[in-house]
This record gives sequence, C-alpha cells and structure tokens, in this order.
Amino acid sequence: MKYIITGLLALTLFGCSLSVPQPPVAKQTKNLFDKDSDGVINQRDHCPKTPIDAVVDNNGCPTYVDSSEENKIHVLFANDSSVISESYMQNIKNMSVFLTKYPETHIELKGYASPVGNGTYNVALSKRRASAIRQALINDGITPSRIKTIGFGDSDPVKAYDIEQSNTLSRRVVAQVVGSQGNVVKEWTVYTVREN
Repeated sequence: MKYIITGLLALTLFGCSLSVPQPPVAKQTKNLFDKDSDGVINQRDHCPKTPIDAVVDNNGCPTYVDSSEENKIHVLFANDSSVISESYMQNIKNMSVFLTKYPETHIELKGYASPVGNGTYNVALSKRRASAIRQALINDGITPSRIKTIGFGDSDPVKAYDIEQSNTLSRRVVAQVVGSQGNVVKEWTVYTVREN
C-alpha cells in the first residue's frame, strides 16, 4: 500500500510537470548593459566613455572640477641691450613648461625701455627685447603662433625711489598667462585618497 501511494504521487507529479508550458522568454528591448562600468546602463548613459574611476551623475557623466593656475615672466635688461641675462633663463624655462602644460594658451610679451634717449629708438629696443624672449620660448619648443610681442618703448616707466632705479626696472619684458583645465573627480576606494 505504501508503494502504491508513492507510485501514484510520483505519477501525479510527473503528469503535472509535463502539463506546464514552456516559461515565457522576456524580449529585451533596452540596452541594459554597462559598457563603461560606471553603474549607469547604456540606455541611460549620456557619457559612454567615462573614465573607470570617475564619480558620475544619474546620466553617467563624470563630475569635473575646473582648476587654473597662472605663470608670470619678468625679465630685466641692461641699458641699450636686448641680450637676456643668464639669471633669467630659468624664468623663461618655467614659462615654456607652463605653456606646454596648457597647449591652448597664448602669451603676449610686453617689452619696455627706460625713458632715456629717443622715443622711436626706445620703441624699437622694447620690440627687440620682447622678440628675444619670444625666440627663447620658441627654442624651448613653443609654437611661434602662440607668442605675440608688443613694444611699448618708454611709455610706462616703473616708479621707484630714484631715477636710476626707475630706469633699471623699466628695461623689462613682462607677461602673465592663465591656464585652466577640467579634472574629473575620482571615486574614492579603500586604496585611494581623494586629493580635492
């Protein structure tokens, strides 16, 4: 009797399993994959090439932080000279490195002369001074089209304690460049330390 009941139950179960139709197969209409592994599916991802460790918003776009820095150049010249003193070469080299780091930036070199002598001659001298700095930057690998020179002559002397000091400080080439770039905010993990 025990075997009969077990047999009937087995047949009942076997019969039930045969009578169930194939389960339905869901048809995927959306792209549910996450190609760039940022946690946002491809269907919703507006920024499909997100860096792997970036912090992203609901659209899968990374968060950017703008950073900028500036660099200045200030070179003094001897009287009636456009020769760059060796002591200023590092200042020029630093500007070359800065311009290389920010390839979209341009520089405007402003040359000046002391208010001694002929004004027309001083304008030409200030242009030669700016051109000397320009050539030094070109020698360091900066594209010439990124460098503009202007000679102001003796039109803007530096105010100082006495005339001699004013003349010394007025024989100059100056420039200021601001470079900026966006950096992706990176995701924190147990292996990293966030710098911002």
